[in-house]
Amino acid sequence: MISSGDALKSLAREAALMPQEEMLEVGKKKQSLFIGIPRETEFQEHRVALVPEAVSLLVNNGHRVLIESNAGKSASFSDRDYNEAGAKIAYSTKEVYEADIILKIAPPTTAEIEMMKHKQTLFSALQLSVQPKSTLRKLMDKKITAIAWDYVKDEEDIFPIIRSMGEIAGTTSMLIAGELLSNVNEGKGLMLGGVAGITPTEVVIIGAGTVGQFAARSALALGASVKVFDSSVYRLRRLQRDLGQQVFTSVIQPKVLKKAMMRADVAIGALRATYGRTPCVVTEDMVENMKNGSVIIDVSIDQGGCFATSRITTHQKPTFVEYGVTHYCVSNIASRVSRTASYALSNIFAPLVLEIADGGGCEKLIRNNKGFRHGVYIYNGTLTSSYLGETYVLPYKDLDLLISAF
Repeated sequence: MISSGDALKSLAREAALMPQEEMLEVGKKKQSLFIGIPRETEFQEHRVALVPEAVSLLVNNGHRVLIESNAGKSASFSDRDYNEAGAKIAYSTKEVYEADIILKIAPPTTAEIEMMKHKQTLFSALQLSVQPKSTLRKLMDKKITAIAWDYVKDEEDIFPIIRSMGEIAGTTSMLIAGELLSNVNEGKGLMLGGVAGITPTEVVIIGAGTVGQFAARSALALGASVKVFDSSVYRLRRLQRDLGQQVFTSVIQPKVLKKAMMRADVAIGALRATYGRTPCVVTEDMVENMKNGSVIIDVSIDQGGCFATSRITTHQKPTFVEYGVTHYCVSNIASRVSRTASYALSNIFAPLVLEIADGGGCEKLIRNNKGFRHGVYIYNGTLTSSYLGETYVLPYKDLDLLISAF
């Protein structure tokens, strides 16, 4: 006779041998996003947040893209290009601001904030030096989540968009210098570089960051003699390592810098301040002692400039002459090559949008991605930037504490 205990064991063995349902990991639910791209209205801004190829990628992944008519015109992208990529063309700005996520290059104007929806997500540049208090107040009142793309970090803990724009600005600055030295632009008639038997052009670069590195790379490729100055020995070492060759480097010492400026045909200002104004390291006396017909390109002008004689110029009238030295002080050099710059921006924006969708939405990515969280300065209407809060005497809260509370 079989006991009840044995019977139960037998049933358990049979159950274990029967086919079982496969246990699969439950994936995150992807979100379908509604993205709006308005036409940029800021003076001299010719870039667009997404190029047609990136729009096609997003649409093929199930997202909706609404772009304002002629938004890509200044970067040589037509409405037809975007339409064929799957985007819907909007003929009114207000219609674009019906989207859930707004992708912009420049910070929003007062008129644009008025058109924004309650609890919308905004991607744009922060531009601390020009961000008015009233703009922040209006964004906070509408419970906007505002993300500064220039402060978002990647997996290597660097600012990918700032680096990308710096690469473009550094390379472009040397091309501009070459133009300004030529007779066509009433320059000295010098070729930027060097040929056999002729003394090479002398280039002084102040700043060994991304802009300085790519300016040096371009100048060396043309055969110029390059001198690089920076306040950090670490950055100077890194620049030499990345260039793969020895160049003249020096910490910023007034006597050494003055001597180099006297011999320079081209001087590039490539310093960047973490906060506030760029230090002005080239005095008026140094500029006065430069060679007649030499060229200054102050890439740092958007943060105040590092030459005492610098003042902001425009793409329409980019230069002025002071002490016989041609100054180029346009604050948005990347917009001069807007198509290239738009591709660079788009290469970062498109994967970021896909990551937001794959992660289950913008709020979840803010919680889970530290680098992305670094770009958030307003979260659901609460200011999270201590710098902005202290500068404008506005209440702010730590973002990490905010997201852990919910």
